[in-house]
Amino acid sequence: MFIAHLPAGYLLTHGIARKHDTIRRRALTVGLIFSVLPDLDLLYFYFADGRRTPHHDYLTHSPIFWLGVAALTAATLILAGRRRYIFFVWVALANVMMHLFLDSIAADIRWFHPFAETRFNLVEVPARFEPWYLNFILHWTFAAEIAICAAALWVWRLQRRRNRDRRVEGNAAVGTERIHA
Repeated sequence: MFIAHLPAGYLLTHGIARKHDTIRRRALTVGLIFSVLPDLDLLYFYFADGRRTPHHDYLTHSPIFWLGVAALTAATLILAGRRRYIFFVWVALANVMMHLFLDSIAADIRWFHPFAETRFNLVEVPARFEPWYLNFILHWTFAAEIAICAAALWVWRLQRRRNRDRRVEGNAAVGTERIHA
């Protein structure tokens, strides 16, 4: 995945948090951050590792690592008496797992690392073009990324329209109260 992690994170988090108006913005912030967080390892990949190790082999692309982080975070929140924040842990974990699932479409993810080194992906993208990224952009799977981006834009526009309509209704109700008072 090149361009669809953030839009997919928006769609997933919007679906999870749509009935939680009071915390929806915070959930979206957490969801969007965690939808791209595994790729933070690209900084290490380019600036420290010299592109020697595929970035999907780093710990940040290990589902078991993220399950452990989420469990430890949830346990810490429970022990600290802050259970109300556990919702955000689940939002974060859902977005990280979605990121890894999307990466598994056309890239290798070691879903059971460190217990097994087996790599999983849905399709192999053949290396036919230079520069390397054209192999992914010109592959049929990129159409799925475009579809995810289009869906996220559509949902975002619908949500903006709903929010605008609520504000207009709220302002009209306030104006009506003033007239009747």
